Amino acid sequence: MKKYGVNELRQMFLDFMESKGHLVMKSFSLVPQGDKSLLLINAGMAPLKPYFTGAEIPPRTRVSTCQKCIRTGDIENVGKTARHGTFFEMLGNFSFGDYFKKEAIHWSWEFLTEVVGLDANRLYPSVYLEDDEAFDIWNKEIGIPAERIFRFGKEDNFWEHGAGPCGPCSEIYYDRGEKYGCGKPGCTVGCDCDRYMEVWNNVFTQFENDGNGNYTTLKQKNIDTGMGLERLAVVVQDVDSIFDVDTICALRNLVCKISGKEYEKNYNDDVSIRLITDHIRSATFMISDGIMPTNEGRGYVLRRLIRRAARHGRLLGIEGTFLAKLSEEVINGSKAGYPELEEKKEFIFKVLTNEENQFNKTIDQGLRILGEMEDEMKAAGEKTLSGENAFKLYDTYGFPMDLTKEILEEKGYDIDEAGFQKCMEEQRNKARSAREVTNYMGADATVYDDIDVNVTTEFVGYDHLTFDSKVTVLTTETEIVNSLMEGQKGTVFTEQTPFYATMGGQVGDTGVIETANGKFVVEDTIKLRGGKFGHVGHMESGMISTGETVSLKVDEAARRDTEKNHSATHLLQKALKTVLGSHVEQKGSLVTPDRLRFDFAHFQAMTADEIAQVEALVNKEIQAVLKSVQMLWMWKRLRNPEQWLCSERNMIRRYVWYPWATSPRNSAVYSCGKHRQHHAVQDRFRIRYCSRCAPYRSSDRKWCSGIL
Repeated sequence: MKKYGVNELRQMFLDFMESKGHLVMKSFSLVPQGDKSLLLINAGMAPLKPYFTGAEIPPRTRVSTCQKCIRTGDIENVGKTARHGTFFEMLGNFSFGDYFKKEAIHWSWEFLTEVVGLDANRLYPSVYLEDDEAFDIWNKEIGIPAERIFRFGKEDNFWEHGAGPCGPCSEIYYDRGEKYGCGKPGCTVGCDCDRYMEVWNNVFTQFENDGNGNYTTLKQKNIDTGMGLERLAVVVQDVDSIFDVDTICALRNLVCKISGKEYEKNYNDDVSIRLITDHIRSATFMISDGIMPTNEGRGYVLRRLIRRAARHGRLLGIEGTFLAKLSEEVINGSKAGYPELEEKKEFIFKVLTNEENQFNKTIDQGLRILGEMEDEMKAAGEKTLSGENAFKLYDTYGFPMDLTKEILEEKGYDIDEAGFQKCMEEQRNKARSAREVTNYMGADATVYDDIDVNVTTEFVGYDHLTFDSKVTVLTTETEIVNSLMEGQKGTVFTEQTPFYATMGGQVGDTGVIETANGKFVVEDTIKLRGGKFGHVGHMESGMISTGETVSLKVDEAARRDTEKNHSATHLLQKALKTVLGSHVEQKGSLVTPDRLRFDFAHFQAMTADEIAQVEALVNKEIQAVLKSVQMLWMWKRLRNPEQWLCSERNMIRRYVWYPWATSPRNSAVYSCGKHRQHHAVQDRFRIRYCSRCAPYRSSDRKWCSGIL
């Protein structure tokens, strides 16, 4: 068997699934979209929940991804063992009501044995205890002897997560040989040693759990395959752990080089080496996806990972900042699959270094505060630091508990760890109580969840501000209804709409929806899963019913003002990139008819000079456009575009330049001659006119149609 590298295995899997009719999609961001149940994407199927539930129609019924994932549930064990890590890549193939058990099992076997070249005699499938269908496929179609197919119970081979879709699993284990085993009699599949490693998990989503343990069969049966890329590489490369596969091993070796330590010589050093290796991978990918170190949410997860890595660097004796250098190795090893890492590397390095410097200051501050606490204990004749003080150091000053414990033990002091854990649990309870209640999709449950998935809305608002369309769905705040009456609040859905929905920070259009019998005031326009546009508001008068043709009228003045502020956000972003650097990325925005807010990532507060430069750049571009707009009125007044209107005077060629054009051009003077054009139209942003009467013809009209 060839010992394929991580990047090779990733591409081999995606190519194989593409050959089976799957749409290969890029990895989704680590930041969940519309899913409040997750801080970070932790599985290949997590970003695809809407397709599994039927809330959205997938781009294809067969999809394949290599999804970057982060799990921090067992972060305290990272480094202490060679098994645990926070970052991993999950290979996956998914079927949304397309193929099911037969194809999934056959393809998993084909890929592992024929493409990768694993020894079939060392592969052992498992099935759910009651899943005879999967057992028969393995036994009668693949040809695996019955004694080599393991039946496991619900805990091991049934996937479910509270209420929602669920189903049995079929896993595939690889026998790595006796050298990885525990040596105990009867060691076989299911043993907790490292000999039999799970490399593939087929989840057959065929049931719906109502949350009370009652199961019904789904109309649409789905396939969810999960396979850890690093774990597959461990098997293929025949190495001890994920820290020994090619790309991660190169990173681990760099940690050793920087620290001057040798791997597998000292356990405590090994813990630090593995922890740094893992955490810098997670941090690099998180920053690449726009996550910044903060004191809450996913930003806190990132900060914790960076600071744990920085602290363990100190334990290894590394002086100064070093994480950016390690991140460069992460990027070099992973950019084949994630080219965006290379594009954002300078930004990643700056974030890491800045956070590392801040933490170094925090450590020094924490040591000073801890020293003061030690003096207080000495004065009181105490030998134990209170749990409250230990938690204060941890929570307020970011001083790690294990570092506090280590320092105090060296001086003969203890820590009230029970008191510390009590404070931690109180904090967790506060966080839990603050967390919003969500449905399976990780979104607030609303009446919109009951709308047929096939209901969609065509947006026509780029060309129309008034449009007639048919009503498809009406809702109140709590239920789907056939009619809305005067005084009722609700939401109107139509086949087409000129109303722009709230997206990307821009507020939705307002206006009215009218019939001969009623008037609905649109207070907001929202976009829902599946391309549905909802017009939220109230019935001012009369009644609107499902199936009725209505007239949708956007508030034109508000739309135009919003458009201006939207354009300003693009100008502002360009100016910020010019002044501060290419790393600047939009993190959010609010665009309304009367104002705009632009959120962006930077390392520090802008200086007065930087603010002035940005303002000057934006105003310069606005002024350039305002000058050119003065010429547009002539265009609209043309009656006979084929007729040249100019005299035999010199014709001045002027250019209209908008921010999205390549560059502004200088004015030039050309001879008009006998009403002939002596220059060609070269780009869409030029307007030509005489110093006296403005010559235009139809051949030029198309060049400006997009800006009139």
